[in-house]
Amino acid sequence: MSAQPGEELGSEGKWFGDDYERNGLFGNTQSRFGELREELKPRGGDALGDLDQQFHPFQDDGKRPPVAMETASTAIDLLYWRNVKQSGAVFSSVLLLLFSLTQFSVVSVGAYLALAALSATISFRIYKSVLQAVQKTDEGHPFKAYLEMEIALSQDQISKYADKILLYTNTCMKELRRLFLVQDLVDSLKFAVLMWLLTYVGALFNGLTLLILAVVSMFTLPVVYEKHQAQIDQYVGLIRTQVNSVVGKIQAKIPGAKRKEE
Repeated sequence: MSAQPGEELGSEGKWFGDDYERNGLFGNTQSRFGELREELKPRGGDALGDLDQQFHPFQDDGKRPPVAMETASTAIDLLYWRNVKQSGAVFSSVLLLLFSLTQFSVVSVGAYLALAALSATISFRIYKSVLQAVQKTDEGHPFKAYLEMEIALSQDQISKYADKILLYTNTCMKELRRLFLVQDLVDSLKFAVLMWLLTYVGALFNGLTLLILAVVSMFTLPVVYEKHQAQIDQYVGLIRTQVNSVVGKIQAKIPGAKRKEE
């Protein structure tokens, strides 16, 4: 079996190769979860099941929340252009909103959108009222179905979303503390390089421009990758091999940059 890219460099030479896949960009989160799972195994299946439910709440076990499944399916269909009309409408609407924000303030864009929506609903309400008066019918309010629709969030939904936000916030704070206080020299150096590159990105683009580029990429890259997956994987593998080689050489020359054997 052929060696994986960067294997000849040792574990300390795999910043963006196997270490990236196993540990993520800035740490070995997956291995920590694995160690915690092993520690809980002697306690019985309930503890392990609770841990799995905490870190993998949406496993495909047939019990996934219908709303989450429907939302994920809808997002995938939009990004992969399964329905061209629907994806085109969403894509053009988002781009129009973002381009409007580049020319006007958020307050102005919000006010114009509200005025446009009110103009459409008021005109439609007046039109239906006149039509009912002429035809002498009593169809009721034209938006009755929407007015009676339940849109309030339940206490359970609020608690679920609040717990998720709290979990992500705490995780982010712990990770930032680990990086800024140099718990791991290699991870902190990678984070510093990333911030240095972002200074150049910020000098070339503002936030809205980056957001527009991100939206365009979201609606184009998945389709391109789906059509040319084999060629893209081949080139990515070559780039990863070169990056692993260069990074491994640099890391070997930095005192104290080698990771401890786990």
